[in-house]
Amino acid sequence: MSFLKGLKSKGSGREYPKKALYVCEYDFSPLEADYDYAAIRKVISRERIEQGPRSLWRYRDLLPIDGEPTVGLHSGFTPLVRAERLARELGVDELYIKDDSVCHPTWSFKDRVVSVALTRAKELGFDTVACASTGNLANSVSAHAAKAGLQRYIFIPSNLEKGKVIGSLIYAPHLIAVNGNYDDVNRLCSEIANKYRWGFVNVNLRPYYSEGSKTIGFEIVEQLGWKAPKHIVVPAASGSLITKIWKALKEFEMFGLIKGEMQTKIYCAQAEGCSPIATAILNQSEHVLPVKPKTIAKSLAIGNPADGYYAKDVIRDSGGWAGIVSDDEIRDGIKLLAQTEGIFTETAGGVTLGVAKKLIESGRIPRNESIVLAITGNGLKTHEAIQDVVGEPTLIEANMASFEEKTGLSKSSARV
Repeated sequence: MSFLKGLKSKGSGREYPKKALYVCEYDFSPLEADYDYAAIRKVISRERIEQGPRSLWRYRDLLPIDGEPTVGLHSGFTPLVRAERLARELGVDELYIKDDSVCHPTWSFKDRVVSVALTRAKELGFDTVACASTGNLANSVSAHAAKAGLQRYIFIPSNLEKGKVIGSLIYAPHLIAVNGNYDDVNRLCSEIANKYRWGFVNVNLRPYYSEGSKTIGFEIVEQLGWKAPKHIVVPAASGSLITKIWKALKEFEMFGLIKGEMQTKIYCAQAEGCSPIATAILNQSEHVLPVKPKTIAKSLAIGNPADGYYAKDVIRDSGGWAGIVSDDEIRDGIKLLAQTEGIFTETAGGVTLGVAKKLIESGRIPRNESIVLAITGNGLKTHEAIQDVVGEPTLIEANMASFEEKTGLSKSSARV
């Protein structure tokens, strides 16, 4: 059974059919999925969800598809890790890592949104899919479209990390590198989407695609024993992830699935070289002003964020705040997470941890309340960012004397 009624304007609330549409023709605000919540209320329960597959599709009642899922059957339900060593390092009592750097087919949370978008693309009859991407989405669309037997055109900035380029090329898409930043790529894709009958996951399929991010919020609540944490720190690029995690919490609250009162605060984490949303929050401005990105956190390098205005409002409504970190602080965050919890995150994760550290130290996040950090991608994709700060292996000859000399160990310290 499908509970998707159609689409509606975020601004005016005008209703639209559930087609490949993405902007309101009256007020030009984005469209979003519109559900029959009254019908959902009659069937949804914790038990129904728990009996579902161990993937994002256990939340199928709250996802915008008509039939059964056909893409991404193994995506989602990633670990929520109790980070005790990192908690001691930061001086907090209860800290969790929502680790989307593992388990997914392409090791990032983008596998969630692509699973939903391509399932919907097939329902709408598309045989070719496409995207504009800073890397993780390129990998995910390339992989899932290959599995689904769809043609794929992937558009990326020409200066993308090599790991992410190879991580797309292996699936043999039409990979198009554009001389320019993500905002240039996205503008071009909007033109192409208007000319060719392709399903652009983050253009004409965006209302469906973005809903996949809700599953991070759903999983956090379920994995905490159906409780909402007090604080969630989320990295921001377009701002969509912030809005959808919040929407997930509000939907679960609406259906009475959360034990106790939902008092979660959401925090926006951005890099110094691209922080339009965080800057607006910190300045308490109504306007999210575009910037030209310059940061090692390329997966967050969107200077004109499509959902920036709405993300800013979520932060305000939840009572949260924002933080900005430098490239050096991003690298420090990557190393700290790896060396305390054994989790190697990409640069976006370094932003999340770096900002969380600042918010804790400033008192914005209390040390005695539950905190979740959203880690959204794997560090093997962006190793260039930290290759100069992790050191080199110790080179020795193949004998004991060389080992003990180069490591500073001695025979007297050996175990007897």
